[in-house]
Amino acid sequence: MEIGFTTAAYVVAAVLFILSLGGLSNQEKAKRAVWYGVVGMGLAALATLAGPGSGLWLLSAILVVAGGVIGIYIAQRVQMTEMPQLVAAMHSLVGLAAVFVGINAHIELGRVLVMDDTARSALDGFAAALAKKDGIEISILRGELFLGVFIGAVTFTGSVIAFGKLAGKVSSAAKKLPGGHLLNAVAAISSIACMAWYLDSGSLAPLLIMTLLAFFIGYHLIMGIGGADMPVVVSMLNSYSGWAAAAIGFSLGNDLLIVVGALVGSSGAILSYIMCKAMNRSFISVILGGFGGTGEPAMEVDGEQVAIDADGVAAALNDADSVIIVPGYGMAVAQAQQAVSALTGKLRARGKTVRFGIHPVAGRLPGHMNVLLAEAKVPYDIVLEMDEINDDFPQTDVVIVIGSNDIVNPSAQEDPNSPIAGMPVLEVWKAKQVFVSKRGQGTGYSGIENPLFYKENTRMFFGDAKDSVTRLLPMVE
Repeated sequence: MEIGFTTAAYVVAAVLFILSLGGLSNQEKAKRAVWYGVVGMGLAALATLAGPGSGLWLLSAILVVAGGVIGIYIAQRVQMTEMPQLVAAMHSLVGLAAVFVGINAHIELGRVLVMDDTARSALDGFAAALAKKDGIEISILRGELFLGVFIGAVTFTGSVIAFGKLAGKVSSAAKKLPGGHLLNAVAAISSIACMAWYLDSGSLAPLLIMTLLAFFIGYHLIMGIGGADMPVVVSMLNSYSGWAAAAIGFSLGNDLLIVVGALVGSSGAILSYIMCKAMNRSFISVILGGFGGTGEPAMEVDGEQVAIDADGVAAALNDADSVIIVPGYGMAVAQAQQAVSALTGKLRARGKTVRFGIHPVAGRLPGHMNVLLAEAKVPYDIVLEMDEINDDFPQTDVVIVIGSNDIVNPSAQEDPNSPIAGMPVLEVWKAKQVFVSKRGQGTGYSGIENPLFYKENTRMFFGDAKDSVTRLLPMVE
């Protein structure tokens, strides 16, 4: 009965997870898709607690309640601007869980192997499954376990560093220890050697040594990636966490963990590919260095940034027939999305065409800007992706750039020595007038200077984005 219920629950949960992923691709269906995932995860947890090998009910209840309380506390405190680092933190927990489960499975395997047949016959759950394995199956199990721990360890430290970079606690610049990629290569080769040692001996020492090496690889790999590549890194770590879960699922013989891990791993890998394509970069080049430049100096930017006040921006908006708003992470930091939505409503009510241009890597998390605009009730049909809107800038009267830098930087097309050379960008400088809302004259998150700010048709609307846009509202007629 326990096995039948658990199997049926796992099948239903897997279907719900698939529906959840499918629904998240559409903004209008995303809320319902999230509930599919919530129900699926709740059902999976219930089936696991009630399934074969369950026990330690008091401890399980304490952990479930504690996890729920911590989750609610974090969810109530985290702002949308902090969502990227929260996602990175969650990935680190998945990786660490894979490490703990893998090492625990190794210990349990060692315990079962020294038992006699009489003792083995009394086992249940995971231990009973281990007792039935022959030599070849045990070797396969150790290989799955080893891979799960390796990927989990890389995911853990890599996600911790990504969290630090996103939260501003670690420098966003790409930094490597002396030796650079050679250190990563040596650690990876040493891990392969540890795998051969582990499969041959079955001892704990090579597993622990590999875990330490994998911790270093995750740390050094992400430290060597610059801040401009963080959206790719987040989706990549999402993929890693999925593959770690799938590998551990094979070790535990848990079908649902295998399915969910494969779904997360494959979807994260696809998203990473999409992000890299949007940046015109190969996945390997991102992972092996991030934005590091060509070795040649970038073009110097001549000219002067010309400031404009709210009256001037409002006058241009009142005269314009078409407006495109390009949001970036600065909008999220200032929590200006509600003010931007209100401005959009006023302009549209006066018959003006208002649209939003969203770059695939805007913000610090894929889809970050879309979520913020949806939260502010901006209509989905006027929020367009870069490929859909880029050709329209020459016919646009006014472009308002709010807290964006790299995704509107003309250096990507004009300077072959720029660190972002070749990256597709929103060609806002082709519009008749461009207003850039920024706090000050500093560079963006990646530290790259932007010639857009010095062009003749660009004016700098300095100040907090929320306050700046709010000042415009009563002036728009």
